[in-house]
Amino acid sequence: MLKSYSSQLDSYRIKVYELENRSRASPAGIEGFATLQGPAVFQRVQRDRTDPFGRQSVSEEGTLMNISVEIRPGKGRVLVQTTPLMGVVFQDAANTAVFVAENKTGKALSSSDIIFSVNAEGQIPGVDGPSAGALMTLLTISAIDNKTSLDDSITLTGTIDNEGNVGAIGGVLEKAQAAKAGGKTLFLIPRENSELVTYKLVERHFGGITFVERVPEAESAKDYIEKNVGIRVEYVDTIDDVLKYEK
Repeated sequence: MLKSYSSQLDSYRIKVYELENRSRASPAGIEGFATLQGPAVFQRVQRDRTDPFGRQSVSEEGTLMNISVEIRPGKGRVLVQTTPLMGVVFQDAANTAVFVAENKTGKALSSSDIIFSVNAEGQIPGVDGPSAGALMTLLTISAIDNKTSLDDSITLTGTIDNEGNVGAIGGVLEKAQAAKAGGKTLFLIPRENSELVTYKLVERHFGGITFVERVPEAESAKDYIEKNVGIRVEYVDTIDDVLKYEK
């Protein structure tokens, strides 16, 4: 569904661009640039070299990526480039981010090309693109409005839909840890992620035998992260909520 929508949106922009050129009433392409670090989660696979069967363990870790958008005169194309090459699917999120940014600003990008760049320090396969949707929307709005700088003490995570709603993501704790390690002081997360499931070890005794069991507990994500990670957390529901923190 999203891929179909993205291709239709690209086709629409190209047609508008062609019609504007034919009518000789094409507006000047909008230009702008914005950048911000965004958190992501990747899987690290480690092999036990002492195990004769070569068993592997998989752990999830958070990291920060440099995400930027450049808007320049063009044909309404939405492009994504990653350095180094990663297992990232950003195209659908990029198209939706541009669509929402156009609606919020009231400015059409049919005569501009929008280029998203994602840069990470190392090879980080398996990063999911949709969770950067809200951040990409913020960047696009900032670039359109020619806001020269964003508060780099803030970062955020969350999907974005066509109505500008910020949706749930995975790995919120790992992302919070990456944000803290990267020097961020405020982490914006979707309200849908307000409940965090943690596990505590509980001992049970049966006939002289002790069993240790991991028992899940639901906690406030904001309270848990602020106490255990040490970074301020605020919930957001829409891209308008995000913009309030970046004024």
